[in-house]
Amino acid sequence: MDKPWKISRGPIAATELDVEKANAINTLLIRPVGVLPAKPGDPVLPFAVGLFNELRPLLKPEAGVTTLRRATAAYVHCRRYYFASAQPDSMRHGLEGEPVEPLSEEDRLVAQKRFLSLKQSAAKAEAPEPPAPVPVPPPALSKSELIRAALLGKRNAAS
Repeated sequence: MDKPWKISRGPIAATELDVEKANAINTLLIRPVGVLPAKPGDPVLPFAVGLFNELRPLLKPEAGVTTLRRATAAYVHCRRYYFASAQPDSMRHGLEGEPVEPLSEEDRLVAQKRFLSLKQSAAKAEAPEPPAPVPVPPPALSKSELIRAALLGKRNAAS
């Protein structure tokens, strides 16, 4: 997997979880930004380089920069964000969602590798555990074997 994908899957639609992460960022800001999905089905847009520095001035006075950094990291380090970034026609977007520049081939390749890694991790986590082995009952003993075992047990107890 040393070459970026050649076939585009088109815009990658945000899920409800993606929207929740986007809302976590928007609640820290004095106004919502257009680069984040507002509802499920909206496209996941890769950020322009340095976008975090444009978000910081929009931070509410009572919100901390570290909180914004963590919320932003939770959004950009998710599977669908990497999937959107790995597409051959992916563009970086500014604060209001306007396309700024295409992602470099190197950045797309990194996103592709991270997407596939997260996908494999999720598949392993979702895989059902193999069923526990069923204990095999001991073989049935004949009546004479049961008597012999009982007599041996009495002899060992007497010793």
